[in-house]
Amino acid sequence: MAKPLTDQEKRRQISIRGIVGVENVAELKKGFNRHLHFTLVKDRNVATPRDYFFALAHTVRDHLVGRWIRTQQHYYETCPKLGLDMEELEEVEEDAGLGNGGLGRLAACFLDSMATLGLAAYGYGIRYEYGIFNQKIREGWQIEEADDWLRHGNPWEKARPEFMLPVHFYGKVEHTEAGAKWINTQVVLALPYDTPVPGYLNNTVNTMRLWSARAPNDFNLRDFNVGDYIQAVLDRNLAENISRVLYPNDNFFEGKELRLKQEYFAVAATLQDVIRRFKASKLGSSGSAATAFDAFPDQVAIQLNDTHPALAIPELMRIFVDIEKLPWSKAWDITQKTFAYTNHTVLPEALERWPVELVEKLLPRHLQIIYEMNQKHLDKIAALCPKDVDRLRRMSLIEEEGGKRINMAHLCIVGSHAVNGVAKIHSDIVKNQVFKDFSELEPDKFQNKTNGITPRRWLLLCNPGLAELIAEKIGEDYVKDLSQLTKLNGFLGDDIFLREISNVKQENKMKFSQFLETEYKVKINPSSMFDVQVKRIHEYKRQLLNCLHVVTMYNRIKKDPKKLFVPRTVIIGGKAAPGYHMAKLIIKLITSVAEVVNNDPMVGSKLKLIFLENYRVSLAEKVIPATDLSEQISTAGTEASGTGNMKFMLNGALTIGTMDGANVEMAEEAGEENLFIFGMRVEDVAALDKKGYKAKEYYEALPELKLAIDQIDKGFFSPKQPDLFKDLVNMLFYHDRFKVFADYEAYVKCQEKVSQLYMNPKAWNITVLRNIAASGKFSSDRTIKEYARDIWNMEPSDLKISLSSEPSSGVNKANGK
Repeated sequence: MAKPLTDQEKRRQISIRGIVGVENVAELKKGFNRHLHFTLVKDRNVATPRDYFFALAHTVRDHLVGRWIRTQQHYYETCPKLGLDMEELEEVEEDAGLGNGGLGRLAACFLDSMATLGLAAYGYGIRYEYGIFNQKIREGWQIEEADDWLRHGNPWEKARPEFMLPVHFYGKVEHTEAGAKWINTQVVLALPYDTPVPGYLNNTVNTMRLWSARAPNDFNLRDFNVGDYIQAVLDRNLAENISRVLYPNDNFFEGKELRLKQEYFAVAATLQDVIRRFKASKLGSSGSAATAFDAFPDQVAIQLNDTHPALAIPELMRIFVDIEKLPWSKAWDITQKTFAYTNHTVLPEALERWPVELVEKLLPRHLQIIYEMNQKHLDKIAALCPKDVDRLRRMSLIEEEGGKRINMAHLCIVGSHAVNGVAKIHSDIVKNQVFKDFSELEPDKFQNKTNGITPRRWLLLCNPGLAELIAEKIGEDYVKDLSQLTKLNGFLGDDIFLREISNVKQENKMKFSQFLETEYKVKINPSSMFDVQVKRIHEYKRQLLNCLHVVTMYNRIKKDPKKLFVPRTVIIGGKAAPGYHMAKLIIKLITSVAEVVNNDPMVGSKLKLIFLENYRVSLAEKVIPATDLSEQISTAGTEASGTGNMKFMLNGALTIGTMDGANVEMAEEAGEENLFIFGMRVEDVAALDKKGYKAKEYYEALPELKLAIDQIDKGFFSPKQPDLFKDLVNMLFYHDRFKVFADYEAYVKCQEKVSQLYMNPKAWNITVLRNIAASGKFSSDRTIKEYARDIWNMEPSDLKISLSSEPSSGVNKANGK
């Protein structure tokens, strides 16, 4: 009987078969050895794992480049049989932490899906020198360290200096007979770095192009005498600071000049690049100057990923009106047809509102264009709603209260032909509450596009054991058509299959337990329920509710140590924005509770609490496959969608959650009875707001809640600093917008149901399988097909692009946007 494959061997098989498709292993070995010996080291015996990683990555890149050039698209990872430890090499690779929370990760999933669906697409962004900070926990507090992710280089990217572009700032505007001229500007150069984005099993490779800021050679030198030459050269850093570091705020707007520079830098470089490519195409180079851009919206679709690239709207208008000399009405028509806007949050503190004074200083011509756009927009509303002055105030692009500010969400709505939220419940809130005035006048502009995740990374790559099990039952086609997972419902009565699903989970838990014991020096019970909440630390995500439940479980064990208790390992992870005091205090509370719980001999292996340091994608790939219970417990109406919830569901975790974000649709797909749903619905939250939320009433009515809060308040978990958590307790009583106490009782009771089901392994495993079978909707392939069909007017292509050594199999059906 053949020896079963290990996870590592399965991963190799999947990688070779599915991603790079390199058949000639001898050629691959030759390339690997060439890079190792000549590019990196002379003596292979002293090569480090990093040398092996770079040699392998460069070898893969060599194989990709041919296809990339041929198709303007590309292909990804391989695992050649070179006798190397792939897992060791994977650990060498740095996370490219170039975004905050789920937004950047979502974009990465979308790029993967666009390539897999054969859609010709570019992803644009900034190549930050320092990404999201590395989080260290020191004495229970978060400490930030710079993420120098490029210190060893990045083997996947290719600098493209031949496409370097100028970006202008400051200056003034001159109005002449020939039109407006933006003069006396400060120029910064945008240097593009391209990364291949491979599709799955189709030879397609798209491009992610990230911009890096460079000072021009004469930067500031003209303004100095010879004696100031050294200072002038040093001042080049001022220009290059634009792409130096990612702002680490998630769901919070910080109106800093450098951040506005970053936003304009990205869109100005990108639009120049897009227009250059359009003009180089047959459609862009045919016809007169007056008609040259008529085909632009048929060939170019730009999706604004939240409001951060909103300045693309006035920038495209500036290019069309000032440079290409199009009439305003024609430029506006083309601009609106080109742009579409995705809203990712309804939290008021997250919505971007830039001070007019700052925009006028940095981008004087853009402010003039925004004012003109606003005037025409308000004239239109006044004609539709005469005498409704309040509506004009509410819908204006310029807010007047507390200083003039530009409402960037309003700018995006007015300048786009489509607006969408990212889950049904979120899109309803966007349409019927947050932007109600706009949707009343243009109801057809508003849509929903529920988020999704790529099953290539979030199942095949991170959980090969489960991926292989599923393939054995329903075949491998589900990887490109996740809706086929519904076929798994046919195996709900298959005891052997259920046991195999459970065994894969247990293997993942054993592996993760070893990781936790090595990293945190805490002995983990691998048969305990792994109860996990990993996401940015924010009051609305309610890590505090989870923490209160841990304290409650601890108190129950202490009160009656002999009573039956279902063992749990509670894992909480996530970064707090450096300036977010309350989020940092929440981390300190979690680590303080963990210190008491984990060292209490009476508790033993029944309950452990771990704060997972420096949560990031590579850590998510370890913890998600090992999770039994996924915590998705935000206050109803606050989480736009969430995507972690989908990753856990696909990997065989059950969900405890509120009816918020995509949880609602997960419950629709799997049946509400197969999730642990608790707490207030959106309408309940609204009713409580109307009535007035009084936290003290819950505190006085619920003895277990009172005990937990009193312990936190009086220093039980911080004996050396008894008043350490006073601010936190004060917030919970008097300033808690997210109503933690109101959902506490329902949450604790729901957690009891979780423990009850966990004691019945067969029933638990059946519920797990039902959830996996229902997770097909949450593929980013489905999301991207909807964007393509409903917003971009494109058709996905199932064509496999032929390589130079293969016969061509037809014409690509994607229409080239």
